[in-house]
Amino acid sequence: MRIISGKFKGKRLIAPKTLPVRPTTDMAKEALFNILNFQIDFDNVKLLDLFAGTGNISYEFISRGTTDVTAVDQNYGCVKFINKTAKELDAEIQTVKSDVFKYLEKVKSKHDVIFADPPYGLELAEFQKIPYFVFENDLLNKDGILIIEHSKYTDLSETNHFTESRKYGSSVFSFFKI
Repeated sequence: MRIISGKFKGKRLIAPKTLPVRPTTDMAKEALFNILNFQIDFDNVKLLDLFAGTGNISYEFISRGTTDVTAVDQNYGCVKFINKTAKELDAEIQTVKSDVFKYLEKVKSKHDVIFADPPYGLELAEFQKIPYFVFENDLLNKDGILIIEHSKYTDLSETNHFTESRKYGSSVFSFFKI
């Protein structure tokens, strides 16, 4: 995995093979950030990275100037890797070791971007819990965006607050707004 843009552009990060992750591909990540470049000011974004895994998305935001990043994952190894990598990059990432759904039920802070990359094998109802909790608990700031990465076999277009989706290879990004 590599950081594709910003002050850490080109930096390669090697995650332990023992982590239960499927990092977003460079092609899909680059396409996502090309979309976001026209929608947000990275310097002033408050990011919540759910199912953070290796922290791949968090590092891209930090590389582009984001300083308020929270990464949530239930796997201790993932949280440990994110903390280690953040230290190497001399970057601040608040990590939370928690089940994402339990976290979403309790968290009170608002964010500008919430990115979720749950396991592709989740049932549709589980995917739909993410926007449900985000909007029910009012976790997005005005003009905030929820982005869920999922496989091309999952269709979230009938989910409340859905605005659009973009397909890149076998990955899809679905966007949700207030």
